[in-house]
Parts: sequence; structure tokens; C-alpha cells
Amino acid sequence: MKIKIYIDFNNIKCYFNNVKGGEDVERIPDWIMQLEEEDLAFIKNFVLASGSLKEIAGIYGVTYPTVRLRLDKLIQKIQLTEQKEQEPYVRLIKELAMDDKLDFDTAKLLITAYRKEKGEK
Repeated sequence: MKIKIYIDFNNIKCYFNNVKGGEDVERIPDWIMQLEEEDLAFIKNFVLASGSLKEIAGIYGVTYPTVRLRLDKLIQKIQLTEQKEQEPYVRLIKELAMDDKLDFDTAKLLITAYRKEKGEK
């Protein structure tokens, strides 16, 4: 079975079209639901710029390394939402660190202490 995927970034919805059956199924993936509006706007601009970090830097008026860092953080956020098996506490600490609400050294200390308490490595 072939499946075509249409993404409407204006409405943040994905339509999966079953080519064989012809029916559209609306579904919003979990990773999109977890992103902030600012992240979604960045993704939209990134796609419209054909993935050019240089062009994105011009749009946002920042340097290339700043855009690269922003993209790396966004990738980490998306990867984190895909890791369902993770402990909720560890996941929360990582999310706070990625959102710059907690520094990475403190996050690492908290996670290490938590795992030590649970008897993990």
C-alpha cells in the first residue's frame, strides 16, 4: 500500500492519504503537538527556505551558528518526544534544560542523582 503525506503548516495538521482507498485521515503527530508555536514557525520557515540555514539566518537576523544551535535544540526536542520509554522525571528535566529553564550541568546532576537513587547507572 502506498501512502501520500500532505502537511498543512498553516493549520498544523497532517493528512495521510491512502492512495489505494482514496480516503484522507487527519492526524496530528505527537511530536508536533509538543512543540511551541515559535518552533512550528521555525520549521515552516526552514521548509520554505529549502533547508538553507544561511537563508534562515537572514530571515531571523542572526548568525549561522545561532540558527544551527536552534535547529539542534529543535531536533533534540523532537527526539525527546519520540522516546516514550523514558522516566517522566528524567524527561521533564531534559525538557527544562532544552527550553533553557534549567542549565545542562544542573540537569545532569539531577538525572544522575535520580538514577542513583533508583539503583540505575
